[in-house]
Amino acid sequence: MRTRGKGSDVPAPGRPWDEVVPGLWMGGHEFRRQAGQLEPAVVRDEFDVVQTLLRLPGHGPDAGVEHHVWPIPDGPLDGTQLAGVIRLARAAGEALDEGRRVLVRCFHGYNRSGLVVAHTLMRRGATAEEAIRLIRGRRSPWALHNDLFVEYLRAGLATAQLLEELAE
Repeated sequence: MRTRGKGSDVPAPGRPWDEVVPGLWMGGHEFRRQAGQLEPAVVRDEFDVVQTLLRLPGHGPDAGVEHHVWPIPDGPLDGTQLAGVIRLARAAGEALDEGRRVLVRCFHGYNRSGLVVAHTLMRRGATAEEAIRLIRGRRSPWALHNDLFVEYLRAGLATAQLLEELAE
């Protein structure tokens, strides 16, 4: 099982965040400028809703921005963690329906944020494969390189949650 890569085998993204579909953005906490240096991706008030799956101090958002924090590992998730991912995806879809701009972020904006964004897209009618392909095309080919998260999406998060709860 491949999960988040360690070290230099997984490059930092070239942008702090990318729009996957209108109003739904995926991003991280650091990115690499063209000069090659890493910079923090600090959210101010660019978005109406920010969902954070890995919280680092000093990365925003500004006060007054709706902020949901649900820290999860970039690895196997238990039933409670999967339930939180499902809730975040539902909230992201509701915010999109209201015309709000949503950012879902994790460390690089590849795996954990990809899981929430993909499930949001699937709740809106995309298949798992369509959602994965779109995310990789818009954010990075490195997006959703955690094979376990891809399997969660292919099985369906509700099914994955049930299986994890039965195993606990």
